[in-house]
Amino acid sequence: MNHEREELEQWKRRYTRKSSIFQRVSKQAQTKVNEWIPEKAHKVVTESIKKMVEVTLKGSEWVSLQKIPRSSALQEREVVMKERMEFYRKAATIEGAGTGAGGVFLGLADFPLLLSIKMKFLSECSLIHGYDPKQYEERLFLLYVFQLAFSSDTHKKKVLHIIENWEDEKEKLKELDWKTFQQEYRDYIDLVKMLQLIPGVGAVVGAYANYQLLDQLGEVAKFAYRIRCFNALE
Repeated sequence: MNHEREELEQWKRRYTRKSSIFQRVSKQAQTKVNEWIPEKAHKVVTESIKKMVEVTLKGSEWVSLQKIPRSSALQEREVVMKERMEFYRKAATIEGAGTGAGGVFLGLADFPLLLSIKMKFLSECSLIHGYDPKQYEERLFLLYVFQLAFSSDTHKKKVLHIIENWEDEKEKLKELDWKTFQQEYRDYIDLVKMLQLIPGVGAVVGAYANYQLLDQLGEVAKFAYRIRCFNALE
């Protein structure tokens, strides 16, 4: 376990480092754009994404993967997680290439499809680690894992703190801040997904972007559940 703990600490230091100047400038620009958008429009987008996520999570309940016994070693669980991540990463890559090749209209369809793939993967991660994604607090946890993967430097640190102190924090988190959730996610992927709409390069960009996004989610999920595992042992 010492190796896994050291690997976790190295990952946290690396993951919370400052992002590139380009990413920070991009985030600042997107924040300015968000300030110009009327609050009524924000509410419409927030409600739409909230419903989209809730429907996806509800649909994820069909996941038939068998729960792994609690006696299973962390390494065994992480091997299964990696296998499932590779499965979903392949699905996301194919989906990204298909919608990217279709131009603007199919490119726009990529957003809910990719979101669905990510949520199904996280639901399986929950089962792999012996938790029930049908329970409200487990759905809430995986939404914080999602935010840890796709948000700005500042928000990322806040979310990591919540995950590191989940047993205490979950009592305070009766409802997710959906507005922050949708803005952080949208701002994080906006630039690369806009490139996916460009005719001629959309398929390549879509496939590559979705591959990378699932890869990142897989890495973050592994360490988020590792944190939870170590906390349970203390």
